[in-house]
Amino acid sequence: MYQENCPYCNLHADEEQQIIFENETCYFIQKESEQQILQGSGLIIPKKHKKDVFELSDQEWKDSRELLIAAKELLDRKYSPDGYSVGWNTGRAGGQSIFHAHLHVIPRFKDEPFAGRGIRYLIKQEGNRRN
Repeated sequence: MYQENCPYCNLHADEEQQIIFENETCYFIQKESEQQILQGSGLIIPKKHKKDVFELSDQEWKDSRELLIAAKELLDRKYSPDGYSVGWNTGRAGGQSIFHAHLHVIPRFKDEPFAGRGIRYLIKQEGNRRN
């Protein structure tokens, strides 16, 4: 599957986008401009266009995990983060803005201003309660 207007189906169209690792079905990518705030941040994406995580095949799940482990080993060596935020945004309400499945891999550091605010932060904010 391929989508002509999808940035993750057309990685080579963006000069800043780098493929760091790949396997049979997935890539681990990093974009230069996104390294300015949290160094090492990247994405694991399927090579075939899949709208979201729920469309991944068993092989894509396996290959995503393989790249997640490889990315962690690289990032641990290069940046020595104090933790990670790892997650899928799915659907507009879930924060997905590019509708090609992608797993965020974000090294976290104890000296960053938002240290300690992980994925669960959203469910602990009284201001986020539904009416």
